[in-house]
Amino acid sequence: MEKVIGLVMAAGTDAKMKSKKSKLAQELYGKAVIKRVVDNIKKAGVEEVAVIVGENKEEIQAILKDEVTYLYQEKCLGTGHAIMQATSYLEKKQGRVLVANGNIPLITPQTIQNLIEKSINQQEAVTILTGIMTEPTGYGRIVRIDNQIVEIVEEKEMKEAYSHILEVNAGLYCFDIEKLVGIIGKLEKSSIGLYYLTDVIKMLSTRDEKVGGFLVEDNSEILSLNTKLQLEMLSKILRIRINTMHMNNGVTIEDMNTTYIHEDVEIGIDTVIHPNTTIKSGVIIGEDCNIGPNAYIREGCVLANNVKVGSFVEIKKAIIGEGSKVPHLSYMGDCQIGRKCNIGCGTITCNYDGKNKFKTKIGDNCFIGSNVNLVAPVNIEDNALIAAGSTITENVPAQSLAIARQRQTNKEGWMLKKK
Repeated sequence: MEKVIGLVMAAGTDAKMKSKKSKLAQELYGKAVIKRVVDNIKKAGVEEVAVIVGENKEEIQAILKDEVTYLYQEKCLGTGHAIMQATSYLEKKQGRVLVANGNIPLITPQTIQNLIEKSINQQEAVTILTGIMTEPTGYGRIVRIDNQIVEIVEEKEMKEAYSHILEVNAGLYCFDIEKLVGIIGKLEKSSIGLYYLTDVIKMLSTRDEKVGGFLVEDNSEILSLNTKLQLEMLSKILRIRINTMHMNNGVTIEDMNTTYIHEDVEIGIDTVIHPNTTIKSGVIIGEDCNIGPNAYIREGCVLANNVKVGSFVEIKKAIIGEGSKVPHLSYMGDCQIGRKCNIGCGTITCNYDGKNKFKTKIGDNCFIGSNVNLVAPVNIEDNALIAAGSTITENVPAQSLAIARQRQTNKEGWMLKKK
């Protein structure tokens, strides 16, 4: 199979995104837009990816670090100009190059893979990802003659004769590298002074090169991000996509509109997710668990089967054993909880001393009373009971009752004397 490299255009300036950060640095479910695009390209099997940056170079590098190669576009004179800056990079390569806009974060690895496979199998000079939009405003239009793609017309350059076209350019292409390099230098400026990569399509077609299209099945994959309103819309689409996947895998989600589950989360069958729950990336939840409502499970937590994380509970870097319960109003951070434990209402692990984080370990079959502070580092051994209202600063042996609170004193008649 031909080698494929990735080339992401990320140097454009923002006119509509009202933010200190560029549109590519906006976070969508905890991950920057440009990071989503690069990650999805890599998940499709494209191991080598280069990103074309401009004035936003430092911002993009802070996000992607050393995951990609960086190419620089000093002046943003259009998508064609961006690829011109990559010519010397491409000349050293063979095979195909996947060229992508940096602001299509919902594109899936499967669609990318399908586009690449069609391009290689059909030996097309370029294969263009397209979509059918009933409201195509903002997109370049695909022009076909006898069902063959002959041109892409940018909306800014579009004449009335093309306004009826509903097939749009998705901003993802798979080029034969040799043919792209051989023609990109011949691009001319448009009427508004920009070099359009899309003009290459007409040039290849005129040379009788094979130009193909691949129609995306789900138009939400090709929605682009330019405004904060679009960011919210993309978040909603991603939320529905992820929640639907979990429900199809046997998870009960009571309200998908208020349940926020990031990617790379594993949830076992017959687990119930109640409303207003957020589960971050890398979390693993077993079967028959009960999560929420109003629960917040942060990155990297692991919950065994039959675990309950109840209302207004936050857990962070926690491992919770089978059958244990953290029912409500608790914070359990940097901790390990054994099997069949009960964590009382209002319990917290005091894991941070202002400089360092420390760990709390709770053994099996422990009962932690309400409103307990566990000051880490501390180890609660198996079958221990912590009295309500205690602040625990020392290890508790197995089979022990720990009480750490001042003895109650009643001063009778004190209120009468005060009056």
